[in-house]
Amino acid sequence: MTPEDAAVKPEAAAVKPKDAVPMPQDAATEPEDAGVAPPETFVKKASVRLSDGRELIYFGESAAWAAGYPDLRELGALGASSQVRYDPLLGEWVIIAGHRQGRTFLPPPDHCPLDPSAPGRLTEIPAPGYEVAVFENRFPSLLAAAGDAAADQPGLLATRPGNGRCEVVCFSQDHSASFADLTHDQAALVLAAWIDRSAALAALPGVEQVFCFENRGEEIGVTLSHPHGQIYAYPFITPRTTRMLAMSGQHQRDTGRNVFDDVLAAELADGSRTVIAGEHWAAFVPHAAHWPYEVHLYPRRRVPDLQSLTATERSEFCDVYLDLLRRFDRLFDTPAPYISGWHQAPVHAGRQEFALHLELFTIRRASGKLKHLAGSESGMGAFANDIRPETAAATLRELVAG
Repeated sequence: MTPEDAAVKPEAAAVKPKDAVPMPQDAATEPEDAGVAPPETFVKKASVRLSDGRELIYFGESAAWAAGYPDLRELGALGASSQVRYDPLLGEWVIIAGHRQGRTFLPPPDHCPLDPSAPGRLTEIPAPGYEVAVFENRFPSLLAAAGDAAADQPGLLATRPGNGRCEVVCFSQDHSASFADLTHDQAALVLAAWIDRSAALAALPGVEQVFCFENRGEEIGVTLSHPHGQIYAYPFITPRTTRMLAMSGQHQRDTGRNVFDDVLAAELADGSRTVIAGEHWAAFVPHAAHWPYEVHLYPRRRVPDLQSLTATERSEFCDVYLDLLRRFDRLFDTPAPYISGWHQAPVHAGRQEFALHLELFTIRRASGKLKHLAGSESGMGAFANDIRPETAAATLRELVAG
Protein backbone atom coordinates (compact mmCIF):
# COMPACT_ATOMS: atom_id res chain seq x y z
CA MET A 1 0.00 0.00 0.00
CA THR A 2 1.43 3.40 -0.97
CA PRO A 3 1.23 6.76 0.80
CA GLU A 4 -1.25 7.78 -1.89
CA ASP A 5 -3.83 5.34 -0.49
CA ALA A 6 -6.87 7.52 -1.12
CA ALA A 7 -10.18 7.46 0.71
CA VAL A 8 -13.45 6.75 -1.07
CA LYS A 9 -15.56 9.84 -1.60
CA PRO A 10 -19.29 9.13 -1.95
CA GLU A 11 -21.54 11.81 -3.37
CA ALA A 12 -22.65 14.26 -0.67
CA ALA A 13 -26.35 15.05 -0.69
CA ALA A 14 -27.62 18.20 0.97
CA VAL A 15 -31.33 17.91 1.69
CA LYS A 16 -33.18 20.80 3.30
CA PRO A 17 -35.96 19.41 5.51
CA LYS A 18 -38.80 21.78 6.32
CA ASP A 19 -37.88 22.00 10.02
CA ALA A 20 -34.12 21.86 9.67
CA VAL A 21 -31.65 24.28 11.21
CA PRO A 22 -28.95 25.89 9.02
CA MET A 23 -25.29 25.52 9.96
CA PRO A 24 -23.24 28.62 9.11
CA GLN A 25 -20.48 28.64 6.50
CA ASP A 26 -17.68 31.02 7.49
CA ALA A 27 -14.77 29.94 5.32
CA ALA A 28 -11.56 31.93 5.40
CA THR A 29 -10.96 31.11 1.74
CA GLU A 30 -13.31 30.11 -1.04
CA PRO A 31 -12.94 26.58 -2.48
CA GLU A 32 -11.54 26.39 -5.99
CA ASP A 33 -14.80 24.91 -7.21
CA ALA A 34 -17.51 27.05 -5.68
CA GLY A 35 -20.09 24.48 -6.73
CA VAL A 36 -18.85 21.68 -4.49
CA ALA A 37 -21.09 22.73 -1.60
CA PRO A 38 -24.40 24.52 -1.20
CA PRO A 39 -24.36 27.82 0.73
CA GLU A 40 -26.13 26.14 3.66
CA THR A 41 -26.18 22.61 5.06
CA PHE A 42 -28.99 21.52 7.37
CA VAL A 43 -29.24 19.16 10.29
CA LYS A 44 -32.34 18.30 12.26
CA LYS A 45 -32.05 18.95 15.98
CA ALA A 46 -34.24 19.50 19.02
CA SER A 47 -33.30 21.08 22.35
CA VAL A 48 -34.83 20.20 25.73
CA ARG A 49 -33.98 20.77 29.39
CA LEU A 50 -33.04 18.08 31.89
CA SER A 51 -34.63 18.18 35.33
CA ASP A 52 -31.76 20.21 36.79
CA GLY A 53 -31.92 22.78 34.00
CA ARG A 54 -29.05 21.55 31.84
CA GLU A 55 -29.55 21.62 28.08
CA LEU A 56 -29.83 18.41 26.03
CA ILE A 57 -29.82 18.51 22.22
CA TYR A 58 -30.83 15.60 20.01
CA PHE A 59 -29.51 15.45 16.44
CA GLY A 60 -30.84 13.46 13.50
CA GLU A 61 -34.09 12.40 11.90
CA SER A 62 -35.44 11.19 15.26
CA ALA A 63 -34.61 14.41 17.14
CA ALA A 64 -38.16 15.74 17.46
CA TRP A 65 -39.46 12.32 18.54
CA ALA A 66 -36.73 11.90 21.17
CA ALA A 67 -37.36 15.41 22.53
CA GLY A 68 -40.90 14.37 23.45
CA TYR A 69 -39.64 12.33 26.41
CA PRO A 70 -39.23 14.42 29.61
CA ASP A 71 -36.54 13.84 32.23
CA LEU A 72 -38.35 12.11 35.08
CA ARG A 73 -35.43 12.14 37.50
CA GLU A 74 -35.29 14.43 40.54
CA LEU A 75 -31.79 15.87 40.38
CA GLY A 76 -30.60 18.18 43.11
CA ALA A 77 -28.16 21.04 42.69
CA LEU A 78 -24.58 19.84 42.32
CA GLY A 79 -22.91 22.81 43.98
CA ALA A 80 -20.32 23.09 41.23
CA SER A 81 -17.73 25.85 41.14
CA SER A 82 -14.84 26.69 38.84
CA GLN A 83 -11.89 29.05 38.81
CA VAL A 84 -9.06 29.68 36.38
CA ARG A 85 -5.76 30.61 37.98
CA TYR A 86 -2.80 32.14 36.17
CA ASP A 87 0.65 30.55 36.28
CA PRO A 88 3.03 33.52 35.97
CA LEU A 89 6.06 31.30 35.29
CA LEU A 90 4.53 29.52 32.29
CA GLY A 91 2.04 32.15 31.19
CA GLU A 92 -0.82 29.63 31.35
CA TRP A 93 -4.29 29.51 32.87
CA VAL A 94 -5.11 26.42 34.96
CA ILE A 95 -8.71 25.30 35.64
CA ILE A 96 -9.55 24.52 39.28
CA ALA A 97 -12.79 22.50 39.65
CA GLY A 98 -12.79 20.56 42.92
CA HIS A 99 -16.37 19.30 42.59
CA ARG A 100 -15.30 16.89 39.81
CA GLN A 101 -13.80 14.50 42.34
CA GLY A 102 -17.27 13.05 42.82
CA ARG A 103 -18.07 12.36 39.15
CA THR A 104 -19.32 8.97 37.95
CA PHE A 105 -16.44 6.50 37.56
CA LEU A 106 -16.65 3.38 35.37
CA PRO A 107 -20.16 2.19 36.28
CA PRO A 108 -21.23 -1.33 35.21
CA PRO A 109 -22.65 -1.46 31.67
CA ASP A 110 -26.24 -1.76 32.90
CA HIS A 111 -25.85 1.51 34.83
CA CYS A 112 -24.29 3.66 32.14
CA PRO A 113 -25.72 7.21 32.27
CA LEU A 114 -25.21 7.68 28.51
CA ASP A 115 -27.49 4.84 27.44
CA PRO A 116 -31.07 5.65 26.44
CA SER A 117 -33.54 5.52 29.32
CA ALA A 118 -35.58 2.37 29.83
CA PRO A 119 -38.39 1.34 32.22
CA GLY A 120 -36.95 1.37 35.72
CA ARG A 121 -33.68 2.85 34.52
CA LEU A 122 -33.48 6.61 33.98
CA THR A 123 -30.32 8.08 32.49
CA GLU A 124 -28.97 11.40 31.21
CA ILE A 125 -30.84 10.64 27.96
CA PRO A 126 -34.60 10.56 28.74
CA ALA A 127 -35.59 9.13 25.34
CA PRO A 128 -35.65 5.35 24.75
CA GLY A 129 -33.46 5.85 21.68
CA TYR A 130 -31.38 8.49 19.91
CA GLU A 131 -28.93 8.99 17.05
CA VAL A 132 -26.55 11.64 18.43
CA ALA A 133 -27.11 13.50 21.70
CA VAL A 134 -25.23 16.44 23.21
CA PHE A 135 -25.80 17.71 26.74
CA GLU A 136 -24.18 19.93 29.33
CA ASN A 137 -21.82 17.94 31.52
CA ARG A 138 -23.17 17.36 35.04
CA PHE A 139 -19.59 17.55 36.35
CA PRO A 140 -18.12 20.37 34.24
CA SER A 141 -14.64 21.86 34.47
CA LEU A 142 -16.06 25.18 33.28
CA LEU A 143 -19.47 26.67 34.12
CA ALA A 144 -21.81 28.96 32.22
CA ALA A 145 -22.20 31.05 35.37
CA ALA A 146 -19.05 30.40 37.40
CA GLY A 147 -18.97 34.00 38.60
CA ASP A 148 -19.02 37.64 37.64
CA ALA A 149 -15.98 39.25 36.05
CA ALA A 150 -16.01 41.69 38.94
CA ALA A 151 -14.72 38.81 41.09
CA ASP A 152 -11.44 38.79 39.14
CA GLN A 153 -8.34 38.84 41.33
CA PRO A 154 -5.66 40.66 39.30
CA GLY A 155 -1.95 40.75 39.97
CA LEU A 156 0.83 38.19 39.90
CA LEU A 157 -1.39 35.43 41.29
CA ALA A 158 -4.40 36.24 39.13
CA THR A 159 -7.70 34.38 39.50
CA ARG A 160 -10.87 34.57 37.43
CA PRO A 161 -14.21 32.74 37.46
CA GLY A 162 -14.07 29.61 35.31
CA ASN A 163 -16.77 30.80 32.92
CA GLY A 164 -17.32 28.58 29.90
CA ARG A 165 -19.18 25.42 29.05
CA CYS A 166 -18.48 21.69 28.93
CA GLU A 167 -20.63 19.35 26.88
CA VAL A 168 -20.81 15.59 26.36
CA VAL A 169 -21.34 14.24 22.83
CA CYS A 170 -22.87 10.75 22.62
CA PHE A 171 -21.90 9.28 19.25
CA SER A 172 -24.38 6.41 19.32
CA GLN A 173 -27.00 4.82 21.55
CA ASP A 174 -25.11 1.50 21.20
CA HIS A 175 -23.15 1.08 24.44
CA SER A 176 -20.71 -1.44 23.01
CA ALA A 177 -19.88 0.48 19.83
CA SER A 178 -16.93 2.77 19.14
CA PHE A 179 -16.53 5.64 16.70
CA ALA A 180 -14.79 3.23 14.33
CA ASP A 181 -17.97 1.13 14.22
CA LEU A 182 -20.07 4.01 12.88
CA THR A 183 -21.25 4.14 9.29
CA HIS A 184 -20.37 7.06 7.04
CA ASP A 185 -23.79 8.64 7.65
CA GLN A 186 -23.50 8.22 11.42
CA ALA A 187 -20.05 9.82 11.42
CA ALA A 188 -21.45 12.63 9.28
CA LEU A 189 -24.13 13.30 11.90
CA VAL A 190 -21.50 13.48 14.65
CA LEU A 191 -19.54 15.91 12.49
CA ALA A 192 -22.71 17.97 11.98
CA ALA A 193 -23.16 18.08 15.77
CA TRP A 194 -19.52 19.18 16.24
CA ILE A 195 -20.04 21.95 13.68
CA ASP A 196 -23.32 23.09 15.24
CA ARG A 197 -21.99 23.14 18.77
CA SER A 198 -18.67 24.76 17.81
CA ALA A 199 -20.55 27.67 16.24
CA ALA A 200 -22.99 27.98 19.15
CA LEU A 201 -20.32 27.84 21.85
CA ALA A 202 -18.05 30.28 20.03
CA ALA A 203 -20.91 32.79 20.14
CA LEU A 204 -21.18 32.66 23.97
CA PRO A 205 -19.91 35.72 25.84
CA GLY A 206 -16.35 35.29 27.09
CA VAL A 207 -15.53 32.14 25.12
CA GLU A 208 -12.13 32.33 23.41
CA GLN A 209 -11.67 28.80 22.06
CA VAL A 210 -13.72 25.65 21.40
CA PHE A 211 -12.19 22.16 21.55
CA CYS A 212 -14.01 18.98 20.42
CA PHE A 213 -12.26 15.79 21.52
CA GLU A 214 -12.61 12.11 22.35
CA ASN A 215 -10.81 10.07 24.99
CA ARG A 216 -11.10 6.33 24.28
CA GLY A 217 -9.98 3.57 26.65
CA GLU A 218 -9.46 3.12 30.38
CA GLU A 219 -5.72 3.59 29.87
CA ILE A 220 -6.44 7.14 28.75
CA GLY A 221 -8.49 7.77 31.89
CA VAL A 222 -12.06 7.62 30.62
CA THR A 223 -14.67 7.30 33.34
CA LEU A 224 -17.50 6.10 31.05
CA SER A 225 -17.08 3.38 28.43
CA HIS A 226 -20.03 4.42 26.24
CA PRO A 227 -18.88 5.87 22.87
CA HIS A 228 -18.74 9.59 23.52
CA GLY A 229 -16.60 12.68 23.33
CA GLN A 230 -16.57 16.11 24.91
CA ILE A 231 -16.51 19.77 23.94
CA TYR A 232 -14.85 22.46 26.03
CA ALA A 233 -15.55 26.17 25.52
CA TYR A 234 -12.62 27.92 27.20
CA PRO A 235 -12.50 31.50 28.56
CA PHE A 236 -8.88 31.72 27.35
CA ILE A 237 -6.75 30.60 24.42
CA THR A 238 -5.17 27.29 25.39
CA PRO A 239 -1.38 26.99 25.87
CA ARG A 240 -0.96 24.65 22.89
CA THR A 241 -2.76 27.00 20.51
CA THR A 242 -0.94 30.04 21.92
CA ARG A 243 2.37 28.36 21.13
CA MET A 244 1.24 27.35 17.63
CA LEU A 245 0.18 30.91 16.86
CA ALA A 246 3.50 32.26 18.14
CA MET A 247 5.42 29.87 15.88
CA SER A 248 3.12 30.70 12.98
CA GLY A 249 3.79 34.41 13.44
CA GLN A 250 7.54 33.85 13.60
CA HIS A 251 7.47 31.73 10.43
CA GLN A 252 5.42 34.39 8.63
CA ARG A 253 7.93 37.08 9.60
CA ASP A 254 10.90 34.94 8.59
CA THR A 255 9.59 33.56 5.30
CA GLY A 256 6.44 35.44 4.35
CA ARG A 257 4.58 32.12 4.23
CA ASN A 258 2.10 30.21 6.38
CA VAL A 259 3.69 27.56 8.60
CA PHE A 260 0.69 25.19 8.45
CA ASP A 261 0.72 25.29 4.64
CA ASP A 262 4.46 24.71 4.55
CA VAL A 263 4.36 21.79 7.01
CA LEU A 264 1.59 20.05 5.06
CA ALA A 265 3.40 20.58 1.75
CA ALA A 266 6.71 19.34 3.21
CA GLU A 267 5.15 16.20 4.69
CA LEU A 268 3.40 15.32 1.43
CA ALA A 269 6.53 16.03 -0.61
CA ASP A 270 8.60 13.77 1.65
CA GLY A 271 5.94 11.04 1.60
CA SER A 272 7.67 8.69 4.04
CA ARG A 273 5.28 9.59 6.85
CA THR A 274 2.09 9.96 4.78
CA VAL A 275 -0.64 7.51 5.80
CA ILE A 276 -3.58 8.58 3.59
CA ALA A 277 -3.60 11.14 0.78
CA GLY A 278 -7.15 11.90 -0.25
CA GLU A 279 -8.46 14.48 -2.64
CA HIS A 280 -9.43 16.91 0.12
CA TRP A 281 -7.68 15.53 3.22
CA ALA A 282 -4.18 14.30 4.04
CA ALA A 283 -3.14 12.22 7.06
CA PHE A 284 0.48 11.88 8.15
CA VAL A 285 2.63 10.99 11.12
CA PRO A 286 4.41 14.27 11.96
CA HIS A 287 8.17 14.57 11.47
CA ALA A 288 8.64 15.15 15.23
CA ALA A 289 5.85 12.94 16.57
CA HIS A 290 5.55 12.99 20.36
CA TRP A 291 3.59 9.74 20.69
CA PRO A 292 4.25 6.14 19.54
CA TYR A 293 1.48 6.29 16.91
CA GLU A 294 0.36 9.84 16.15
CA VAL A 295 -1.46 11.08 13.05
CA HIS A 296 -2.35 14.62 12.04
CA LEU A 297 -5.26 15.00 9.63
CA TYR A 298 -5.47 18.23 7.59
CA PRO A 299 -7.88 19.50 4.95
CA ARG A 300 -5.81 20.45 1.90
CA ARG A 301 -7.62 23.81 1.82
CA ARG A 302 -6.66 25.87 4.86
CA VAL A 303 -9.70 26.90 6.90
CA PRO A 304 -9.90 28.16 10.51
CA ASP A 305 -12.67 25.97 11.90
CA LEU A 306 -15.15 23.16 11.34
CA GLN A 307 -17.99 25.34 10.11
CA SER A 308 -15.77 26.51 7.24
CA LEU A 309 -15.66 23.05 5.63
CA THR A 310 -17.62 22.45 2.44
CA ALA A 311 -20.06 19.55 2.05
CA THR A 312 -17.55 17.67 -0.10
CA GLU A 313 -14.79 18.14 2.48
CA ARG A 314 -17.08 16.98 5.27
CA SER A 315 -18.06 13.88 3.34
CA GLU A 316 -14.49 12.83 2.59
CA PHE A 317 -13.45 13.51 6.18
CA CYS A 318 -15.86 10.82 7.39
CA ASP A 319 -14.28 8.22 5.10
CA VAL A 320 -10.70 9.14 5.95
CA TYR A 321 -11.29 9.42 9.69
CA LEU A 322 -13.13 6.11 9.94
CA ASP A 323 -10.30 4.53 7.94
CA LEU A 324 -7.70 5.90 10.39
CA LEU A 325 -9.61 4.76 13.48
CA ARG A 326 -10.02 1.26 12.07
CA ARG A 327 -6.30 1.09 11.38
CA PHE A 328 -5.64 2.14 14.99
CA ASP A 329 -7.93 -0.67 16.14
CA ARG A 330 -5.70 -3.14 14.26
CA LEU A 331 -2.39 -1.93 15.64
CA PHE A 332 -2.42 -4.27 18.63
CA ASP A 333 -4.17 -7.39 19.91
CA THR A 334 -6.88 -5.15 21.41
CA PRO A 335 -8.21 -1.79 20.16
CA ALA A 336 -5.81 1.06 20.87
CA PRO A 337 -6.66 3.59 23.57
CA TYR A 338 -6.46 7.02 21.98
CA ILE A 339 -7.06 10.74 22.23
CA SER A 340 -8.49 12.54 19.21
CA GLY A 341 -9.05 16.27 19.09
CA TRP A 342 -9.99 19.05 16.69
CA HIS A 343 -7.63 22.03 16.71
CA GLN A 344 -9.67 25.04 15.64
CA ALA A 345 -8.69 28.71 15.46
CA PRO A 346 -9.52 30.80 18.52
CA VAL A 347 -12.74 32.78 18.36
CA HIS A 348 -11.14 36.23 18.21
CA ALA A 349 -7.45 35.75 17.35
CA GLY A 350 -5.29 34.15 14.67
CA ARG A 351 -8.14 33.19 12.39
CA GLN A 352 -6.40 34.13 9.16
CA GLU A 353 -3.26 32.09 9.81
CA PHE A 354 -4.48 29.09 11.85
CA ALA A 355 -5.26 25.83 10.06
CA LEU A 356 -8.02 23.51 11.24
CA HIS A 357 -6.69 20.01 11.80
CA LEU A 358 -7.31 16.89 13.87
CA GLU A 359 -4.67 15.18 15.97
CA LEU A 360 -5.05 11.48 16.83
CA PHE A 361 -2.63 9.50 18.98
CA THR A 362 -2.37 6.45 21.20
CA ILE A 363 -0.31 6.10 24.37
CA ARG A 364 0.22 2.38 23.65
CA ARG A 365 3.64 1.63 22.14
CA ALA A 366 3.26 -2.16 21.96
CA SER A 367 0.78 -4.80 23.10
CA GLY A 368 0.63 -4.56 26.89
CA LYS A 369 3.02 -1.58 26.99
CA LEU A 370 2.09 2.07 27.47
CA LYS A 371 4.02 5.25 26.83
CA HIS A 372 4.02 6.89 30.26
CA LEU A 373 4.77 10.57 30.66
CA ALA A 374 7.57 10.15 33.19
CA GLY A 375 10.27 12.52 34.44
CA SER A 376 11.47 14.10 31.19
CA GLU A 377 8.03 14.55 29.65
CA SER A 378 6.08 15.49 32.78
CA GLY A 379 8.82 17.39 34.55
CA MET A 380 10.49 19.21 31.65
CA GLY A 381 8.09 18.87 28.71
CA ALA A 382 10.85 17.14 26.71
CA PHE A 383 9.37 14.15 24.87
CA ALA A 384 11.23 10.98 23.90
CA ASN A 385 9.48 8.76 21.34
CA ASP A 386 10.36 5.05 21.24
CA ILE A 387 9.10 4.53 17.67
CA ARG A 388 10.53 6.31 14.62
CA PRO A 389 7.74 8.29 12.91
CA GLU A 390 8.62 6.69 9.56
CA THR A 391 8.20 3.23 11.09
CA ALA A 392 4.85 4.18 12.63
CA ALA A 393 3.61 5.54 9.30
CA ALA A 394 4.68 2.41 7.41
CA THR A 395 2.88 0.22 9.95
CA LEU A 396 -0.32 2.26 9.62
CA ARG A 397 -0.14 2.18 5.81
CA GLU A 398 0.08 -1.60 5.86
CA LEU A 399 -3.02 -1.97 8.01
CA VAL A 400 -6.03 -2.23 5.72
CA ALA A 401 -9.11 -0.82 7.38
CA GLY A 402 -12.15 -3.04 7.22
